[in-house]
Amino acid sequence: MIKQKKRKGIILAGGSGSRLNPITKATSKQLIPIYDKPMIYYPLTTLMMIGIKDILLICSPSYLESFKNLLGNGENWGISIKYICQEKPEGIAQAFILGEEFINNNPSVLILGDNLFYGNEISQILNEANLDEEGATLFTYPVIDPERYGIVNLDKNKKVISIEEKPTKPQSNLAITGVYFYDKDVVTYAKSLSPSKRGELEITDINKLYLKKEKLKVKSFSRGIAWLDTGTFDALHEASSFIRTIERRQGLKIGCPEEVAWRSGFIDDVKLKRIANSNLNTSYGEYLVDLISKRL
Repeated sequence: MIKQKKRKGIILAGGSGSRLNPITKATSKQLIPIYDKPMIYYPLTTLMMIGIKDILLICSPSYLESFKNLLGNGENWGISIKYICQEKPEGIAQAFILGEEFINNNPSVLILGDNLFYGNEISQILNEANLDEEGATLFTYPVIDPERYGIVNLDKNKKVISIEEKPTKPQSNLAITGVYFYDKDVVTYAKSLSPSKRGELEITDINKLYLKKEKLKVKSFSRGIAWLDTGTFDALHEASSFIRTIERRQGLKIGCPEEVAWRSGFIDDVKLKRIANSNLNTSYGEYLVDLISKRL
C-alpha cells in the first residue's frame, strides 16, 4: 500500500487591500473582523476541518507581528503555523515559489485569506480533493459578476474547455473560488511562469498548465454551500450579517479554531478548558466553556 503524502496548507494573506482603504491603511485586510472573529479565522478553520495541520501563512512584512500575536505557532490548536513575508504582492501563484521549502515536494492546498466557505457538505467535498494526490482540483461557484473572477468555460458534457482571467466578455458565470488543490508539481509550474500584463504570476496560468496536461479537475459547489469573497465593503457587511444570522439562530459558531481543533481531536477537553479560561468574561470564552459542559 502506497502511503499518502502529507498535504501542506497555505493561506495567502498578502496584498495591500486597497479597495478597503482607509481601513487597510492601519491593518491587514485579513485581520478585519467578520462579525465576531478576525477574517483569517475562516480560511484557517476551513483547512483544519479537512485535517490540514501543517500551515504556512504568507503576509506583508508590515503585519507579520500582528498575525503572530493573533495565531502564534498554532500549538494551542494542535497544529503548526509557519510564516513567510511577501515583500511585494506579485500574484497568487507567487505563493508556491515563496512556499517551495515549506511544500517540500508534497501536495498542497492554497486558500485565499479573504475567502469564506460555509455549508454542511463543505468538509466532505473538500476532503475528496484533499485525498486526491494527482493533478489539480478547482471549485466553481455561479456569480452575477463573472468579469471580476477567473472563469471556467465548459462544453455540453461539462468538460473544461478553457479558463479566462477576469474576461471582459465572460462566456460563463462559473467563477473559480479561492481554494486550490495541487499535486507536488505546482512549484515547478509556478517557477516556469512569466508575469502577466498586470505584472503578476497568475494562478490562472498554473491552472491552464494543468488543463493542457489533462490533469485539471473542476467541481461545482452546490446551492447548499455559501462562498463569500470579502474584498469590498459591501462584501464585508454581507459576510458579517451572514455569520451573525446563522450563529444567533443556531447558537453555534462558524470559523472557531478552538472548536474545530477540539472536534477534530487535535486538542482535548483539558486544553480547550484552558483556552476558555483565558477568555473568561467574554461571550467567546463562555461559548468554549459550553462546548465542554453541554457537549454542544
